[in-house]
Amino acid sequence: MDMEPPRLYLHPMTANPLTSDALGRIAEALERLSPPSGAQADLSTADAFVWHAADRRLAPVARVNRVAITLLKGIDRNRDTLVANTERFAKGLPANNALLWGARGMGKSSLVKAVHASVNAAGLDQPLKLVEIHREDIESLPVLLNVLRTSPYRFVLFCDDLSFDAGDSSYKALKAVLEGGVEGRPENVLFYATSNRRHLMPRDMIDNERATAINPGEAIEEKVSLSDRFGIWLGFHPCSQEDYWEMVRGYAREFNLDMPLSDLRSEALEWAATRGNRSGRTAWQFILDLAGRMGVKLG
Repeated sequence: MDMEPPRLYLHPMTANPLTSDALGRIAEALERLSPPSGAQADLSTADAFVWHAADRRLAPVARVNRVAITLLKGIDRNRDTLVANTERFAKGLPANNALLWGARGMGKSSLVKAVHASVNAAGLDQPLKLVEIHREDIESLPVLLNVLRTSPYRFVLFCDDLSFDAGDSSYKALKAVLEGGVEGRPENVLFYATSNRRHLMPRDMIDNERATAINPGEAIEEKVSLSDRFGIWLGFHPCSQEDYWEMVRGYAREFNLDMPLSDLRSEALEWAATRGNRSGRTAWQFILDLAGRMGVKLG
C-alpha cells in the first residue's frame, strides 16, 4: 500500500516570525510579478503618441510621418467630412467615431494624420493629440482610456488597418469601449480606424456564421454591428487615371521636381501600369523613384 508522504506543520506559537529582510524580499518578488504601473507621459511634450500596451506607456512621437492635406487628391468629399468632424470635436462639440474603409493605398491613414495636423494648424486653445494604438493591442483599450479620461487634452485615438479574423474575440472589447460599455467612450476621446473591410470582418467569417449558427441572423448581427459603432463611414475606392495624375503632379510641384509635364505624365502612367494599380501609394512610390533619379531630397 502506498504511503502518503509526511506533512510538516508549524504551530503558530512556535513558528519563527518573518524578519523585515524576508518581508522586503517578498515585496520585491510581488512587485516583479505585478503588471507594469504605466507611468503617465508628459502630454505637453508632443502632439502625437504611440500606446505601448506591454508596459502601459504613451511614447511621444517627435515627427509624425505624414503628408500635407493639400497633397491628398481624389478624396475631396472624404477629406471635407473628416475635417469637419474633427474640428467639431476639437472645439468640444459632439462628433462621431469614424471608420475609413476601402481600397488599399488610397490615403486612409494619410488622411487621418493630415487632418490632425490641419486642425491643429488652425490655432486651438489646446492642441489636439493623436494617439496610435496597434491592432494587436485593442484589448488594452480600457486601460488606455482610463489614462486619457482625466487629461485636460482632447485625443483622436487612431488604429490603422483594423480587422478581425475567425476566433478573434477582441472585437467585443472594442464594441464595449466605443459605445456599449457602462463607462462608455470618454468625452475627450474620439476613435478613428482604417480598414480594408467595411465590416472589419472577412466575408467568409460572416458567411460561416450564417451556415453554422443556431440563429444565424443573431450571429451575423453581432459581427457586423461593430462597424455600426462608427457614426461616420468613409469609403475609399480605386482612383481614376486623372486622379492618379493629379496626385503625381501635386507631389512634383510640392518637391520641385522639374520635368516637362508630358514626360512626367507618361512616366507616371507607365509606373502605374507596371504595377497594375493606380493609387495614392503608387503615386508616392513613383515620386520617390523620380526624386532619387533626379538627386532631389524630399526632406
